[in-house]
Amino acid sequence: MYDVVLLSLAEGVGGCQSSPPRTPVLACADALKAAGALVETVIAASDEEIDTALARFDGPTRPDGLTWPDLDSKVRLVVGAATDGQLRAVVRRLVRRYAPPPSRRPADLAANRTVPDLPPIAVLPLAPSTSDLAARLGLPRSPADVAAALLGGTVRRLDLLRNDGGSVTLDGALIGGASPEGRPEPWRGRVEVDDAVLTNGDDPVLACAVGNADGYATLDGLPLLTAPDPTDGVLEVAIAVPVVSRSLFRGKRARVEVRRARGRAVAVSPRDGELPFLDDGVAGGMSRKRSWWIEPGAWAVYVG
Repeated sequence: MYDVVLLSLAEGVGGCQSSPPRTPVLACADALKAAGALVETVIAASDEEIDTALARFDGPTRPDGLTWPDLDSKVRLVVGAATDGQLRAVVRRLVRRYAPPPSRRPADLAANRTVPDLPPIAVLPLAPSTSDLAARLGLPRSPADVAAALLGGTVRRLDLLRNDGGSVTLDGALIGGASPEGRPEPWRGRVEVDDAVLTNGDDPVLACAVGNADGYATLDGLPLLTAPDPTDGVLEVAIAVPVVSRSLFRGKRARVEVRRARGRAVAVSPRDGELPFLDDGVAGGMSRKRSWWIEPGAWAVYVG
């Protein structure tokens, strides 16, 4: 039987603005204990407290001195998360812990990755939702089902996005702001996916979606991403650009053109000041070039 770390995140971690409920955590712990698991419940209110919990997944000392996860460990991880941002906060700390510096890249790291395989996570949703990442991935939601999935041991590996701001993205990012009335506010900047340039900075862009999964597949009913798949090893990017066409009989007509591309990396370079964005539901802003790139199969979840 396994030792289980049940990691519950406090208010303020990962952008969560309220205290997550404790009842599902207690119910999951009870289900695991009833099956014979030894459960340690940890409430983390900071990155340091998350790091202390994740240290249990360190592997044996390597000859090169790198800290590496032990994927054969008898310790398993449950993350109680009220938002996608909270789940992302844990995966971000896993990456910080196990990603080797470029100057010490080991020979046994896959050529298309900058991080090793991260320890699997059993995701325990703490808020009722049909739109969070766990729901869209079809993961178990009830405490008993989450416990059964972890003990069953079936794992699904998923792609991860890293970015040069030092964070990670599990689902996607929506780049661009909105007016007080909720209408998209056009911005200008260069958007390029691998060698494809979606805009060179001259077009007014209503929105830009960077997708690993489908959380930002549509905007106000407008289809942006067509087939985002967190297991296909590529990211999908779409921008929405207003276009005015002229007709002899109908005069000017406005429409929105969606330009799309798929690839390994995307770079967004704002042209004019601070550009707001949502990344896994957490608000941020950029005033300089920001890049996201894919890490195929880097993280994993227990599935029912």
